[in-house]
Amino acid sequence: MQASIALLEKYSKPGPRYTSYPTAPYFSTAFSEADWRAELMCSQASGRDLSLYVHIPFCDSLCYYCGCNMVATQDYTKATSYLDVLFDEIERSAELAGDGRVVRQIHWGGGTPTYLKPADILRLSQHLHRHFMVAEDAEIGCEVDPRALSHEHVQALKQAGFNRVSVGVQDLDERVQRAVNRLQPLALIQQVYGWMRSEGFNSINMDLMVGLPHQSVASFNATLDEILALSPDRLAVFGYAHVPWLKKHQKLIQEPDLPDFATRLSLQELIQRRLSEAGYVYIGMDHFARHDDELVRAQQQKTLWRNFQGYTTHRDCDILAFGASAISQTDDVYAQNFKRLADYHTRVGQGSLPIERGLRISEDDKIRRDAITRIMCDLELDKAAFSQVWGLDFDTYFVQSLTELEALSADGLVEITPQRVRVTEAGRIFLRNIAMAFDAYLQQTDGAVPRYSRTV
Repeated sequence: MQASIALLEKYSKPGPRYTSYPTAPYFSTAFSEADWRAELMCSQASGRDLSLYVHIPFCDSLCYYCGCNMVATQDYTKATSYLDVLFDEIERSAELAGDGRVVRQIHWGGGTPTYLKPADILRLSQHLHRHFMVAEDAEIGCEVDPRALSHEHVQALKQAGFNRVSVGVQDLDERVQRAVNRLQPLALIQQVYGWMRSEGFNSINMDLMVGLPHQSVASFNATLDEILALSPDRLAVFGYAHVPWLKKHQKLIQEPDLPDFATRLSLQELIQRRLSEAGYVYIGMDHFARHDDELVRAQQQKTLWRNFQGYTTHRDCDILAFGASAISQTDDVYAQNFKRLADYHTRVGQGSLPIERGLRISEDDKIRRDAITRIMCDLELDKAAFSQVWGLDFDTYFVQSLTELEALSADGLVEITPQRVRVTEAGRIFLRNIAMAFDAYLQQTDGAVPRYSRTV
């Protein structure tokens, strides 16, 4: 990867991460619970497989960098009452979604799913299996905070059928950890990793984060030394999204302590070089996997997909998402639950599905979603193949997008030929910028443009 400070400064601007298109800020409260109920009933006939997402919003303490919908508390009764409500939502949704649909993927996110006690992990898992037909080879993953994890938690995850875990590390430098209120020594990470391997987990991801206060190339290189010595199967190296206007607690991070452009560029170059030398393949959007990983094979075969849980091999699945702020998805609709716990509890307690907002997408949305997804997953767009799938002429339909891409092409970030649009090696860290050229919503002038984190 080759870039420059000038390019980083030029293209480091607010933009979506494209876990959906249209992106969540464009969801509308005009979309109601009744709309989602009707969509669930209609989706029964599709026979599409399912992907289940469960949101556990609780954490023991607040990490200052966090951008998730979470509640920091040590009052476990809040989790107990939340589970009661969650069980009701799961049961109602399962009934509306219909019988006979196979669950190919389950993911628990947060917050911290392992905030739950081992017995409650098992109880929640059993509830999901009771109401859905989960495939024997389903991909079942959970996000893990090592700080409050016991060996019993890991055993419960294994007993519940989890076969993938993602461990939140972020950074091993103590000064960085103190600045973001997340202290976790290397010995703890090693212990937790050992428990997971001993219990038979053969797909372990580790989350790291760059752009945190006080990070330097030397300090993060030391973190990479220790993490690569453990040899995780996948790595996600996220860029810190500083959005204090959305997440007020991020004001606890002192902006002068954040790395400057030169350091951020050097960190990106360090990550690409070290992980490549260690045998990891860059998938895109911060994700790396070993060369024999199914994500790498899917990318090579152009079957990789991207949704709210990140990169996946399960393209043709409807997502049913449970818990506060969780987002469900069919081919035609997005539906998001209430974010505030009190609202979520109230709506479910009233016998409703807790839908706060959503969106029924247009044909143009579907076409552009596919273009953005192919850029994110394949790192290229085959114009003829795309035109055939959608029954259009690529260059005519995307004339404005291609015009916007000319500047990125001139900077060596993308190659445009009569046959394809291809992301260059240098352009890989600018994937969000490239995708933005296909985003019709960013071109609208009749409303306020949402505030996003910076692209790089």
